[in-house]
Amino acid sequence: MINLEAPRKAGALINQAYQAAAEVFRPISRKYDRAEHTYPAELDMFAALLDGLNSSGEGGAGAAGVRRNEKEAEKGNRNGANLNVVLGTIEMCWGDVGLLLTMPRQGLGNAAIASVANEEQLKRFSGIWAAMAITEPGCGSDSAAITATARLDGDEYVLNGEKIFVTSGERADAVVVWATLDKTKGRAAIKSFVVEKGTPGFEVVRVEHKLGIRASDTAVLRFENCRVPKDNLLGTPEIDTKKGFAGVMQTFDNTRPLVAAMGVGVARAALEETARILADAGVVVDYDKPANTQHAAAAAYLQLEADYESAYLLTLESAWMADNRKPNSLQASMAKAKAGRSVVDITLKCVELAGIVGYTEESLLEKWARDAKILDIFEGTQQIQQLIVARRILGKTSTELK
Repeated sequence: MINLEAPRKAGALINQAYQAAAEVFRPISRKYDRAEHTYPAELDMFAALLDGLNSSGEGGAGAAGVRRNEKEAEKGNRNGANLNVVLGTIEMCWGDVGLLLTMPRQGLGNAAIASVANEEQLKRFSGIWAAMAITEPGCGSDSAAITATARLDGDEYVLNGEKIFVTSGERADAVVVWATLDKTKGRAAIKSFVVEKGTPGFEVVRVEHKLGIRASDTAVLRFENCRVPKDNLLGTPEIDTKKGFAGVMQTFDNTRPLVAAMGVGVARAALEETARILADAGVVVDYDKPANTQHAAAAAYLQLEADYESAYLLTLESAWMADNRKPNSLQASMAKAKAGRSVVDITLKCVELAGIVGYTEESLLEKWARDAKILDIFEGTQQIQQLIVARRILGKTSTELK
């Protein structure tokens, strides 16, 4: 049976993450929202602390991986590693999602490495900060349409292509780049490569100005005859037309619950702030009375809370399944779709309920409404998640259901 209560042993982690969010993230949240492209130096010491928690096995709001092989499957539950990361992420994003996204060594590229790297690569790339580069100017939601190429030349791969909207693309030490080994083989030929900063042919073209998550840098990257060691290919170099794309896509089974957790954290922050504002205005939310007998604002708030709870439970379920080595692709997409849509709806409605206070910088509500939108877009848009869910439920392939 799936237990969707937060485990008692995760209590210390949740408390630590909450304290960090309240004492480190919240006080500087507005500062770095205004000072876009300025690196938050306050994160360096905190990132070192988080590294210690992860290496000690305590876990944190960092990048864990979904690693499935026969030997590990025999071990059963991995002590809730993925669930711990999700719970920590919720707390940290209650503080500030943009600051979490720019935490050193906790990037989405780190999750990719943790998911599909071999043991030698895990050791070699230990301690680096890795971004993940998938999206291209002509390729957004359809990851299988990637045009960046990787050509084997002796002991090196030669990468050519351009990537856009790369989170931490400027600040990270390395980038996990998705590229195709053979365009004629379709999605099966897409592989991921670790490209370290300073590699000749690797250029950061520009850093974007954004609506939200302004504390996090989002870069455009270009690769022109960029040569990387062939040992930097994550996973197997063989092109298997039956399951070749599954290796790189396995990363999403891990990162989509994390993005869902980000949405849950932001939504909770908005709900708590709105509850305080409503209480100050004399609006009482009574959980013992039907919604239709209460103040209209209280009734709307109850509906938002129900939406939040469903996103929260779906997110925990997807992480629980990863920890117990159960296929969670369907649940990960369901959680991402639900949380992504819910956080946008909840934050915008909270701005509305708070009135002018929610629309000004007097409160963080307007910032959370701006931050929320990206959580419904990156790591697969709302529409793509619904398409994936439909394929899983109906048993259709990507060719059969587009």
